[in-house]
Formats: sequence, C-alpha cells, structure tokens
Amino acid sequence: MYLTMKRQVLFISVLCLSSVLGQISYSIPEEMAKGSLVGNIAQDLGLDVKRLKSGKARIFTKGSAEYIELNKEKGVLLIKERIDRESLCGQSTPCALHFQIILENPMEFYSITIEIKDINDNPPAFEKNDVEIKISESAANGATFILDRASDLDVGENGLQTYILKPTENFALKMHNQADGTNNVEMVLQTPLDREKNEQISLVLTAIDGGEPQMSGTMQILITVLDANDNAPVFTQSVYKASIRENAPLGTVVTRVTATDADHGSYGRISYSISSMMDYARGIFEINENGDVSLVANIDYEKAKHFQINIRASDGGLTGSCKVIVDVLDVNDNKPDIHIMSKSNVISEDSKPNTVVTMINIEDADSGENGEVKCNINDDIPFVMKSTSNNFYSLVTDSDLDRERVSEYNISVTCSDEGVPSLSSSLILNLKISDVNDNAPVFEKASYEAYIVENNTPGLSIFTVKARDTDWNQNARVSYILEDSSVNGVAVSSYVSVSADSGVIHAVRTFDYEQIKDFQFCVKAQDGGSPPLSSNVTVKILIQDQNDNAPQVLYPVQSGGSLVAEMVPRSADVGYLVTKVVAVDVDSGQNAWLSYKLQKAPDRVLFEVGLQNGEIRTIRQVTDKDVVKQRLTVIVEDNGQPSRSATVNVNVAVADSFPDVLSEFTDYTQKEYNDNLTFYLVLALAVVSFLFITCLVVIISVKIYRWRRERLFCKSSGNLPVIPYYPPTYADISGTGTLKHVFNYDGYGTTDSRKSDMKCIRPFSQSTLSVDHSGMRTVPRQNPGSEDLIIEDIA
Repeated sequence: MYLTMKRQVLFISVLCLSSVLGQISYSIPEEMAKGSLVGNIAQDLGLDVKRLKSGKARIFTKGSAEYIELNKEKGVLLIKERIDRESLCGQSTPCALHFQIILENPMEFYSITIEIKDINDNPPAFEKNDVEIKISESAANGATFILDRASDLDVGENGLQTYILKPTENFALKMHNQADGTNNVEMVLQTPLDREKNEQISLVLTAIDGGEPQMSGTMQILITVLDANDNAPVFTQSVYKASIRENAPLGTVVTRVTATDADHGSYGRISYSISSMMDYARGIFEINENGDVSLVANIDYEKAKHFQINIRASDGGLTGSCKVIVDVLDVNDNKPDIHIMSKSNVISEDSKPNTVVTMINIEDADSGENGEVKCNINDDIPFVMKSTSNNFYSLVTDSDLDRERVSEYNISVTCSDEGVPSLSSSLILNLKISDVNDNAPVFEKASYEAYIVENNTPGLSIFTVKARDTDWNQNARVSYILEDSSVNGVAVSSYVSVSADSGVIHAVRTFDYEQIKDFQFCVKAQDGGSPPLSSNVTVKILIQDQNDNAPQVLYPVQSGGSLVAEMVPRSADVGYLVTKVVAVDVDSGQNAWLSYKLQKAPDRVLFEVGLQNGEIRTIRQVTDKDVVKQRLTVIVEDNGQPSRSATVNVNVAVADSFPDVLSEFTDYTQKEYNDNLTFYLVLALAVVSFLFITCLVVIISVKIYRWRRERLFCKSSGNLPVIPYYPPTYADISGTGTLKHVFNYDGYGTTDSRKSDMKCIRPFSQSTLSVDHSGMRTVPRQNPGSEDLIIEDIA
C-alpha cells in the first residue's frame, strides 16, 4: 500500500497543570481504502495505550463528516471513509484534515493534521466536445483565436500541463500564463486561408496532464472559412478590473466591456460571449448584447475570492478578446461558531488559580478582520478566558473562589468578530461551587465608580457600596467606615459621608465640575467580631458637567465708549472674510460645542456667519443699494440641554475708503454713545476733584502737626528744669543690673528725607527705665555730676 507519512510534533506551553496541548501531522494519499493505517498515534504522541483507554480518548472534529477513526485498542488512526481530495478541498492546496484527540482525567487535547496528497485520478476535460469557429479568408497571418480551456480537478503535477493542436498546416498553438496560474490557449494563423480551396478545416485540441499515468482530453475544432472581413473587433481595454461584494443580489451588473469594429453592415455588428471559465466559475456570470457582465448566481467569498472571465467579441467572422478580473469583497456574513471541547460542572472553592474549567474551539468562516474572533466573559467573576492557541480558548479560574458569597455562576461567553458590523455568538456555562470555609467581609466589586451631576444638593445619595460576610449573627454584622484621607489638601469627610449601616454614600457639599472633576477614597467594611475583620474598597467619584456656563465672546470686544467697525470694500468677491467671532465656553463636552448664527440681518442679506467657525463672509457681490453702515447681531449658542447663548454686535462698513466710513458713522456714533459719554465724563471729573481736595487737606494737616511738634520739643529741651520724677509706667533698675549700656531712640520721618530726625539719649550710669509703650516719651537719665536732661540730635 502506497503511504507517505511525515510526523512533526510541536509541544506548546502548558497553561495549567491539567491541560497539555500538542500537535502532530501526517501525510497520506487520497482514495485510500477503508481501514487503511494512517499512523500510530500512541507511539507518535508518546502515550501508553492504557492512557487512551483510561482517558476515554475520542476524536473531536468541527465538521460533520468524519474520515478518520481512532482504534484505542492498538493506539492507531485508521481510514473510516474514502477520502476524495477534489470533493474535500477542490483546487485549494494544501488539503488537510484537522481534528483533535481529547483525553480526560486529567484533561488533555492534541491537534492532529492529516495532509491529503493528490493522485492523478481525473483526466483533463473540455466544457464542450466540439466547437465551431468561423474565420474570414482575409485573416492576416498572426491572427489569434481564443480557444476554450480544459479543466482538471487534480492539482500540482497531476493537473493540466500542456495542449497539443493537430494538424498544424495552417494554425499553431500559443499559451499565455495567467494570474490565476492557468494557461490562456490561443490558436495563431500561420498561413493564409483560401475558401475556394478548403471551405472547412477540422482540428483536434488535446489537453494533457502531468500525472503518472498521464491522462488527456480532446476537443474537436471545426473551422468554417468565410468571405473577406478584414477588421476584427477591438476592445477598448485588454483587461477590465471590477469588484463585487459577496451575497450581491442576482442581476447586479459587475462591469461593461466595449468593443468596436471598423467594418460596416453585418461585418460591423458585434456580439459578445463568454469564451471560457474555470469549473468553479461557470454559470455565475453572463454577458448581454450591450457588453454588460452581470451576476446570475450567488457568490461566496469563502469559496472564491476572485474570478477571471474571458470575453469574446465577434462580428460574424473575426473575433477579439479581453479579460475581466472580478475581485470578490468579503462581507461579514458568518457568525463565530463555538464548540465546547470539554467542561466541568462542579469545582471546589479552594481550587488554585489557573485551574481549567472549560475548553472551547472557535471558528469563523470569514476572512481578514471579519474572521478575527475575540472571546470575552461577563465581568466581576473570578474567571478569565485565555487563548491557548489559534482558535482555542480555556476558561480558567482567575482568583480564589468563595461559595458563601456565590455558590453558582452562570458564565456568559461571548465571541465577536472584528467585522463591521460585528457578529457574535454566545453561550451560558453553569458552574456550581462546592463548599470550603470562608468568613471575611467581601465587597461585591473590587472597585467602584459613580457619577454625580455638578450643582447637586448637599446630602444627595450618590450610590451604595455593599459588602457581605458569610459568618453568622454578630460576626456577620457589617459596618461601613470612611477611611481618613485628603482630596486636594482637604479631608475627604468634607466631600462625602458613608452611612455606617447601609453603605450609602452621600454628598456633603455641592460639587462644581469646573473646580474638581473626580476624586477617590477608601471605604472600610468591618464586621462585629472580636477581633473585627475588615476589607477596603476604592471608590472613585466622577463629577458630570452641567451646562451652567454661557459662552463668552472674546472677539470682537464690545465697548460702550467707541465704535469699532469692520470695513468691506464694495469690490469684495463672494466669500470675502469680513471678520471672525471668537467665543469660548468653560463647560466641557457637548456643553462647550459652540454654534454661530445671525439673529437679524438687513432685508437684502449680504452676510452669513459660519455655523461652526464664526467666520462672517459675504454671500453675494456688493451693490449700490447696500447701505454703508450695517449692524449684525451674532448669537453664540452651546450644545447643552438646555442651551445657553451670548450675543455680540458686529458693525460693518461697506465702503472703499476710510473718509467714506467716517462720514457715514459720525452721526451714528454720536447717537449711540453721546448721552452716556457726557454722563461718565461729568462723574469722573467730580470724583477726581473730590480726591484732589481731600489729599490736599490731609497733607496740610500733617505738615502743621509736625511743625508744632518740633517747636514744642525744642523749647522743652532748652528751658524746662530737670525734675527727678519717673512716670508710673517706668521701672527703676538698680545700678547693679545688666541693662546699663542702653540707648533710647525716638525717631520720626517724612517723605522728605532731609527733614527726618532721630533723638538719642545717652546711656544711663546708674539706672535704666523701660520705654513707654506709647512711644511718645523720652527716657530721663540721672547724671551724678548734674541733674540736667541731656538729649542729642542725630541728623
């Protein structure tokens, strides 16, 4: 028995202790008899035959047909059904069967690939056994005629290789390689035809493959020689390219081909036909008398990605040809298929992380992004979906389990492709948790996020955190405590509070989105046991913006004291940029999306404002009827609900020179602002006069006060007797104290540095007195030799 076998074993990284993934490949020819040996799978995988029996080894295939069976007694793979490579794969190469061998206790699976080799069991065949071609006797040497191609279901060397044309007195055979790997067959005229000598010529075209033994097919060609028709149809393009989406409705026109013939009458009348197509493309397209190539059968991207159509144009004698290459565009029309390979219904709550629960296989018949599949499971469960290899996923434990918190899980597995729109499939896996012990408070979520709209009422309930304790009675009574922390340097307790019994979080203050957008804090859940057990959770509060700020116009600046106008020359073209209104909104998101529009405009509208950019432009040519001075009122609105707006007035002067503008706007300016300007000028003059008089009185009063004080001080120094008297606020210190060498200073200053003065009293020899707190008295000194008060001036 002919059997070619190659083995390739590739072990992929082990995801968990109970899951091993391997891959092995075999190669066999097609058409093997039922019961033929494929390979010793036990030996190639390094497994004991007893392991195959104890592990309940079985074959898992995604398709409906099973061609291979497993003999667990001998550990070998056998042919279950006859395999026809052409029925299984068509022209696709390589052709292979893919399946998995599943074992349990512990759970393992191995990927098996069996490549099906082609044998030469199909001869080349033509679509027609005979064909009739009419050729004018005026056809020049070198004229080419497209012949129908043969098809061979085999591939590679066993497929179609060459053609032979006999006899060769008048015609020779020429072949051109095509983009799809096939040969385009042409018959080339080598010697002129003479209808009077030979009205009909019979040829035989033979197609030969390269297999062993070699096989062939023939087609009879009957050539009828016509009278002179010296201009053949010529297509405008030699190659037409088009594309069509799969599942396009029948009758869709793919493209139109056009050929012309310089002849007149019947010789210039052109008919179109499809000359030849591959087997898989036959009957899918047709062409009408106008050259429209239309779809007449359903196409599927998963079966054929492109088609090549050979079009023949004939004027009754001569022919021309062209090619139409049609690319099929993939449409996301296939949902992912989910196949459960193995699963567990019960798992212990003390199972370690990465314990395999279920293994699934995913397939999507689409291509590219439409066939890329990602699987996800519902959130907040201690499981995760991991990709073990291409299209294989394992559902494994992600963290410790707690039966007292959740005794049963309904795990939603959703597999979505990357197409637009995305297609998805889902299933529910039910998993029960067997009991072990657990008794600490646990929050329902690892972290919380909550939203609150700004400008809220203090005391508003934001949301609730919840923790559960599987203990009983006092130990299960949970209290909620707000952990000490700060937000922007302020205690978090000034932002939120937590109800100790219910876990409801309340807002303590009113939030402003423009000042703070989010903050987070920790909440502790503590049970009533002794000692108490606790757990923490992070809570993030997100402040949502309200439309509480109206737009602010930055330009043009509105001034009540002067008139600013934009000048538009009378020669301005349509679309002339006059000015641009610039505004901002301190809100966020759509509340800050601004739009501009004119509130009112002259009867003959000359201007428009851009809805998004605020640009004011002319929408027509300026005419003599347009007034020089025009005022536009622009409304700026945000996109909030309800929306807020601001208005701005824009003065526009339609003139070619500044004097024209000035003359037109003089009366207008005075009318607008003359009354207000007079009022503000009078008010400003009164205020300035009042301030000037007040400052003058204060300065004169200060000068007089200082002059009188100087004179009084100087007279006292020269004429007053020394009186041995100490004021009540002064303290006598004996001569033995530590403060002997002390000066007492009395200083005063003015804005004029030349008139500043400082009084200094020499140090006492026997006693020192403390300075009066009023700062207005000098310190007396008792001199042993004299009882005069000595004061020195220091300039």
